[in-house]
Order: sequence, then C-alpha cells, then structure tokens
Amino acid sequence: MALQVEHDLHKRRFGRNLGVGLILVGFIAIIFGLTVVKVKNTGFVEGYDHSVRYELDPEIRQNLNEGGASD
Repeated sequence: MALQVEHDLHKRRFGRNLGVGLILVGFIAIIFGLTVVKVKNTGFVEGYDHSVRYELDPEIRQNLNEGGASD
C-alpha cells in the first residue's frame, strides 16, 4: 500500500508543469544561441561616446590619409 496516494489532478499538473518547463528551456536555448551568433558575427564593438570616430568611415579615413580636407 502506498504511503501517499497520487491524485489524478497531480498527474495532470505535473504534465503541464513539464510542458511549460520544456518550453522555457527551449526559449532560453534560442535566446542563448542568437546571442552567441550575434557576438561571433559582430567582431570588435566600440561603445558610442558621442564623438566622431574616423576609423569607422572609410571615405573620411582615406581623405585624412591623402591630406585632403573632409566635408
């Protein structure tokens, strides 16, 4: 004889909880995967500091290297 009888309600609750848990783990895996892909594809990222960074604009960098004036 079982010490504690499991009611049908508990079985259904466990099934729902397991489903919600699996969906949550899947969602976390998708977000983690997207984050890893984004970080790998982005490369070196500089913070935005409200100043012009000439190394990001090839046209300005070329004009500066040639000694010309930039617009």
